Amino acid sequence: MTKERERGDDPGTLGAGGGAERDGAGDHVLGVLPLRNSVLFPHAVMPISVGRRKTLALIESALEKDLPVVVVSQKDAAVDDPGADDLYEYGTLARILKAIRVGGGNINLIIQGQERIRIRSFTQLEPFLAAEIERLPNQQEGGIEVEAQARNLGLQFRKLVEIHPNLSGEVELSLPEDEPDRLADIISSVMPIPVSDKMDLLPIVSLRERLTQLTMRVAREIQVTELGSQIQSRVMDEVGKTQKQFYLREQMKAIQRELGEGDDRTREVEEFRKKVEEAGLTTEAREIADRELDRLAQMSPASAEYTVSRTYLDWLTNLPWSKATEDHIDLKHTREILDEDHYDLEKIKDRILEYLAVRKRRPELKGPILCLVGPPGTGKTSLGRSIARAMGRKFVRVSLGGVRDEAEIRGHRRTYVAALPGRIIQGLKRAGTRNPVFVLDEIDKLGADFRGDPASALLEVLDPEQNNSFSDHYLEVPFDLSQVFFICTANVLDTVPPALRDRMEVLNLPGYTEEEKVEIARRHLIPRQVTENGLAGAKLEFTDDTIRRVIADYTREAGLRNLEREFASLCRKIARKLVEEGEPEELLVVGADDIPGYLGPPHFYRELAERADRPGVAIGLAWTQAGGDILFIEATKMPGRGKLMITGRLGEVMKESAQAALSWIRSNADRFGIAPETFEKTDLHVHVPAGAIPKDGPSAGVTIDVALLSLMTGRPVRPQLAMTGEITLRGKVLPVGGIKEKVLAARRAGVTRVLLPRHNEKDLEDIQPELRKNLEFVFVEDLDQVIREALGENVTAAALPVSPPVERPVVVAGQVEVGDE
Repeated sequence: MTKERERGDDPGTLGAGGGAERDGAGDHVLGVLPLRNSVLFPHAVMPISVGRRKTLALIESALEKDLPVVVVSQKDAAVDDPGADDLYEYGTLARILKAIRVGGGNINLIIQGQERIRIRSFTQLEPFLAAEIERLPNQQEGGIEVEAQARNLGLQFRKLVEIHPNLSGEVELSLPEDEPDRLADIISSVMPIPVSDKMDLLPIVSLRERLTQLTMRVAREIQVTELGSQIQSRVMDEVGKTQKQFYLREQMKAIQRELGEGDDRTREVEEFRKKVEEAGLTTEAREIADRELDRLAQMSPASAEYTVSRTYLDWLTNLPWSKATEDHIDLKHTREILDEDHYDLEKIKDRILEYLAVRKRRPELKGPILCLVGPPGTGKTSLGRSIARAMGRKFVRVSLGGVRDEAEIRGHRRTYVAALPGRIIQGLKRAGTRNPVFVLDEIDKLGADFRGDPASALLEVLDPEQNNSFSDHYLEVPFDLSQVFFICTANVLDTVPPALRDRMEVLNLPGYTEEEKVEIARRHLIPRQVTENGLAGAKLEFTDDTIRRVIADYTREAGLRNLEREFASLCRKIARKLVEEGEPEELLVVGADDIPGYLGPPHFYRELAERADRPGVAIGLAWTQAGGDILFIEATKMPGRGKLMITGRLGEVMKESAQAALSWIRSNADRFGIAPETFEKTDLHVHVPAGAIPKDGPSAGVTIDVALLSLMTGRPVRPQLAMTGEITLRGKVLPVGGIKEKVLAARRAGVTRVLLPRHNEKDLEDIQPELRKNLEFVFVEDLDQVIREALGENVTAAALPVSPPVERPVVVAGQVEVGDE
């Protein structure tokens, strides 16, 4: 449909009921057409296409009632549904010259500006915008000055049209020379300036002022355009100069070839060709290297792509494609080196010796992928260095803690600026061989975010069936990792994805016992700290009792880091003493009683005997990321209404264990002589000290049950007894995890008797016989057995008076965070 209209004398107005109305002289209510990225001036004709819902509704209404529209520019063109605040205050009254419906429901319009207006207020927002407007007076000014201004503006604008690339010469033909008012508005309409600048011109009603402002803007645009042309000319001159230099360089190269000489680039390409020949690349890598060399030879050294290609070739030719170290397959010598560097760790050492034995019989054996799991400070990372030394291989370590970007493993593609290969390829380049011992440290602390999942990228690296063709995003060439001896380290396996865990052979490193720490301190820690603190030539001796006291009173850990720090502090204080007092003539023996004088009061208190000698207190065994430790569980009662309070910052699982323990006791109250009304008139409170530390896990079930029953029967738990196990409402004791760490914790704390679930009996096979010495293990299947072992036979509420505490060995009990399995 096409509609055309002739301009009328009075366009009419839009009333609230759809008719026309007039609200005083010069005030009208008309529909508002928002305009994006442009400004309509009076006298200017503009084609536009409308498709927004409100605008289409406005056009339909205006066409139907033969009304003009108010065209107002948007402040932000990105706003799709503008409101009153999104439009400028000033606009132009326009009539619709032609309307043509096109596909998609849009309407193409040709509109012509008529008068300047100011929006006084918006009267409606739906179904389209409408506003009360005020027509601005058009101050027609004549005289020689206005005529001179208009003529100067026309000349300036013609000059701008000649030099500006976006202005058509047809604009000059439409300029009305004899009508200054129309001349100013038409030039304002086509000027290549921002909408905000045009909106500064639109409200100016004074013709003289408008001509002045517009002339200034035209003159400025001429200066900008001329300056841009000069810059473009200089750029073209530089391009021409560069092309000329290129031709000259090509001629120079031809002359140098005739004279047997070469330029730097040619020499560099030849050096790379030599490196490619010597690198021992695979067939696929050789093809890519040759192709990249041909590209490099055709590039200009000044090109940015030249540097990218050169860096890529440098990485490609410096990787150890065929370089490998020969393994020292002497099992006796390897064992000596491993024993020299690390005490105990028999399982790890046996696994290394097994690998070397098999490799001696089958040289093409692929490298193993081990995962050493244990508490901090147990020697996981240093063990990898010792393995490399024992095998005669290079050692590479990469820390993965906090890595969140998948490109850290696989590298960045060469399309990125400053792209590099991933850490795997970088480590191999540092090693210089294709079969190093490669330690991936802290694999349990990998992260993941929007940049990818590094753990998923490691699936290919740590899969023996896939890593013989590992593809880095930067190289885009398969590299064989099958001969690399990968060793991963972790404190826990819970955060390692199951698919990645399945690709590794997991070897556990539990915490060290006191005897092991004494031996390690004597062999490694003390000699190292004596040397580092300048005591190598001093007459100094540490007794075994001294070492044991430092271990017992000043450290509480499964590893050795804090122990070494304490010995470092001890050596520093001794060094200061020797400097201040002079070297002693006799041997300086540091005894156990001297330690507080050097290190201060003990850091850990001896409280096992004091805390477990009364009813309502039982000792549990706990597993933590730092190893194992004992856990006191205390219970008390008071008159009340049968409530159970549980404190100590316990997790949901541990709270549920306490509820289950109380339910079992209530269901068996008759057996223990506990009156049913006791539970209704008594409040029970179960507390696990060290309230600042979170605790959770089901293994405290038997301990909570024993503590509650001890409280309600008045019988204290047998001395130096600890226990662990999950319970059911039927009184069954279920197996739990972390048995080795818990047993070591019991041994450190001076416990002599340990209650374990029957199904955990097999876990004692992992504990050396010397560590089980002085410990009695009782395996239980139900709570009846637990109670007999912990509280004795015939446990009833009418128990015998509590006997005085028995004299017991004094040991340290630490504060731990509990978390089974």
